[in-house]
Amino acid sequence: MYALVARVHDVFDPPMKRDLATAVLALGAGTAAALLVLGSDRELSPAAVSAVLALVVGWAYIGSGLIARRQRPENRLGAVMVFIGFAWFATFLADSNDSILFTLGTALESIYLLGFVYLILSFPTGRLRSNLDRGLFAGAFVLVTVVELAWLLFADSRSQICSDCPSNALEVARNDTLADALLQTQRTVGVLLSVLTVALLVRRWRRASLPERRSGAPVLWAGSAMFAALAISVANDIFGAPLGPGPAWTRSLVFASIPIAVLAVLLQQRLARGAVAGLVVELGESQTSVDLREALGRALGDPSLELAYWVPATARYVDSGGHPVELPQPESRRAATLVEREGETIAALIHDPALSENSELVQSVCAAAALTLENARLQAELRARLAELQASRARLVEATESERRRIERDLHDGTQLRLVSIAMILGLAESKLAADRPAVEPVLHEAREALAVALEELRELTQGIRPAILVERGLAAALDDLARRAALPVRIALAIEGRLPEQIESAAYFVASEALANAAKHSHASEVRLAASRRGAALVLEVADDGIGGAVPAGGSGLRGLADRVEALGGRLTVSSPPGRGTTLRAELPCE
Repeated sequence: MYALVARVHDVFDPPMKRDLATAVLALGAGTAAALLVLGSDRELSPAAVSAVLALVVGWAYIGSGLIARRQRPENRLGAVMVFIGFAWFATFLADSNDSILFTLGTALESIYLLGFVYLILSFPTGRLRSNLDRGLFAGAFVLVTVVELAWLLFADSRSQICSDCPSNALEVARNDTLADALLQTQRTVGVLLSVLTVALLVRRWRRASLPERRSGAPVLWAGSAMFAALAISVANDIFGAPLGPGPAWTRSLVFASIPIAVLAVLLQQRLARGAVAGLVVELGESQTSVDLREALGRALGDPSLELAYWVPATARYVDSGGHPVELPQPESRRAATLVEREGETIAALIHDPALSENSELVQSVCAAAALTLENARLQAELRARLAELQASRARLVEATESERRRIERDLHDGTQLRLVSIAMILGLAESKLAADRPAVEPVLHEAREALAVALEELRELTQGIRPAILVERGLAAALDDLARRAALPVRIALAIEGRLPEQIESAAYFVASEALANAAKHSHASEVRLAASRRGAALVLEVADDGIGGAVPAGGSGLRGLADRVEALGGRLTVSSPPGRGTTLRAELPCE
């Protein structure tokens, strides 16, 4: 016997024991409520029907609450539904012929509605979302507790409730006027709160995302119908029940549908996990190209799903194109779930916060797609590194341009000015020589000629760094000047209007300069054609000669250096040089 008890103790874990004890209490409470109904003479409908309704509604809420608590133990909605079920059973104490039990049942007759308000407003998270939600709940709490107790202090049960009711044990001083005022105020405010809650639920539905609608639609619509039925039923009571008992029965039937709606949501969440099997099959079909983001979005029911891949080298997340991605903050309207493989983070799913309420589905999808996400992460990391390499090359070009401008400025503002100053001093000295002028004058003349040669060489050097004509008049004028000074005859065709970005003009000029220099040195050409034009958002530069051809783009550092310079700016350099048919160099540079 002891072994059997020990075995039962091992089989049932503490949560299961708690649920079993709750079920036993529910069985007893429901039975007691049904017996009270069957033994009461105050039911307006057949006692058997009321007893069945009492059992079905109460047990449905408690059973659904136990299932919800078992499936989502961290969510308080399961406990709330269990509370609603027991509070529902407590209302039937008002059918007792004992004064104490009757008064207790009357005082608790609307407590179940308080749990219902919390259930609907907080579904599916189990937490009230806004100050308006909390305000509605607080208003409902005051109505069903404070106002109800205040009414019982002055209410005579036989005049306020029914002619054959037991006496009100809480009555301290009968005051029918005050009791009527409190009761009508409670009912009126209840109607207003019910209508306001319906409006809130409709607005919440209209603003909800697709995953939010899928996760809460049955409960949301059933809850809205219940609040509408409650408002009509209470309004019917306010005006003396002109519609008879119909609104009250409608309210009870709609109220009984709420557990069914909750179970429908739980079943929907279970069935959604079946999509994981389809996802595994879809990702396993290697012969087809699968859009991973769309596949995961379909499995989770969230078309707005985004993927972020973890790059350990840079300690950041990137998208599939290698661009940086920031994960949403806790207070934002998006949520993130990390995907791990073998204990290491590989990616993050950025999704609708509603999916956090079905974390098992999200985790199942993450586990099913982990290998595919790992492969996609490697590709994204490669793209991120390529993007970083391009950015690094662009920064290198920018740094080179800055250094070139500094050298140009230093040469122009420093050395060149000093040489000019020396030439002026020599000229002044020559003009002031009086004695032995014939002997000194040739020396001064020779010095001035040497300074003139040095200045000319310095000007050529600064123009090689960045020609003044390019700075002052733009690319078209600089190319025209370059063609005039070339060692070979150059036919020029330019279609460039206005100025281009400084880096683009510099790159195009030096590509043309290098190409003309190579043609003069190696092509044995008789003529070169230089063309430049704007085509859409790009500058196209072509330098073609009629020489011997045979140039190899990878054969020397000159063409490779030009390619690096063009590609660093996001452009492309191509070289066509068939033997005996000349060489054509073509550069395409983005201008925007």
